[in-house]
Amino acid sequence: MSEIELIATSTFGLEAVVKREVQALGYNHIKVENGKVTFKADESAIPKANLWLRSADRVLLKMGEFKALSFEELFEKTKALPWDEWITEDGEFTVTGKSIKSKLYSVPDCQSIVKKAVVEKLKTKYNREWFEETGPKFTIQVSLLKDIATLTIDTSGVGLHKRGYRVDQVEAPLKETLASAMVQLSYWNKDRLLLDPFCGSGTIAIEAAMIGKNIAPGLNRSFASEEWPRVGKKLWKEARVEAFESIDQDVRLNIIASDIDSKAIEIAKENAFEAGVDDCIKFKNMDVLDMKVKEKYGVIICNPPYGERLGERKEVQELYRRVGKKFKKLDTWSIYVLTSNEKFEKLYGKRADRKRKLYNGRIKVDYYQYYGPRPPKK
Repeated sequence: MSEIELIATSTFGLEAVVKREVQALGYNHIKVENGKVTFKADESAIPKANLWLRSADRVLLKMGEFKALSFEELFEKTKALPWDEWITEDGEFTVTGKSIKSKLYSVPDCQSIVKKAVVEKLKTKYNREWFEETGPKFTIQVSLLKDIATLTIDTSGVGLHKRGYRVDQVEAPLKETLASAMVQLSYWNKDRLLLDPFCGSGTIAIEAAMIGKNIAPGLNRSFASEEWPRVGKKLWKEARVEAFESIDQDVRLNIIASDIDSKAIEIAKENAFEAGVDDCIKFKNMDVLDMKVKEKYGVIICNPPYGERLGERKEVQELYRRVGKKFKKLDTWSIYVLTSNEKFEKLYGKRADRKRKLYNGRIKVDYYQYYGPRPPKK
């Protein structure tokens, strides 16, 4: 198999997490930039990366990168790329685009030119003037940044946060990719107690359970590149079989997810069942202030209400004060809180050991991290 270059795109602030995930899959030629992690591999990495990357948004096949100061230059250099090695004669392909600080600022024009250039390339390969586009889907992206054009094909299709287990959701649900990153940025591991007292539709607990059981997050869904002949169904089948065989069926996890909303708990239970981790999580319908823990050591990871709406701010601020007093007693626990409220530390009553800037959808948030002591070895 020939060497290819792949880009795992990422939410701002999660690049380091995605890099670690790429390395864990065995790929080492890695370059990290804002919002993306580029790595070299062969075709087998396409199914492997799509199935296993937990915090990346998409996996893109990098076709080429070059400077483009004119539409003619964009056309000729795009046409020179090996589109015919990937796109089938009946392939259905669309072009998306974005342009930042570039002379070629008209995105619709750039998309149109790239489409024409690809068609011209395919004409020479397939010796025909018109293409039906009824076959596998190929989404091409032209991305211009400071006059450098990067051309890619999306191997994922629907974003990687769509795991396939979300039967239903609460209002403003946490993205699965962000929830997984929150767990990976914490001190939690499969031998420790994990508690989420604001579980909503259960995303943090479910993602943690999938990590604990070593379940590939993409096992319950399909991907655009499954239909690409260049990748082949054989590689996808091998990757899926390997992923199924990697699941740890014997691990015993101690994860508790609670919420004051009884409907949210029912939704979370259904989602956990669909994800195949319902036996790993105890769900409780209760107020965080009624929470009682006997264990001396544990980890709390939560995404409490933010109070973004005007009428909710005072209520949420009071909640943070009361939660701070409640959690103060858990001085041997590690506690992680995601919120957009910039006054959180003051309201909570304690400065975080570390604060990481992230995005929950389009909302700028901070991940407040409070480290407890390491539990004694058993």
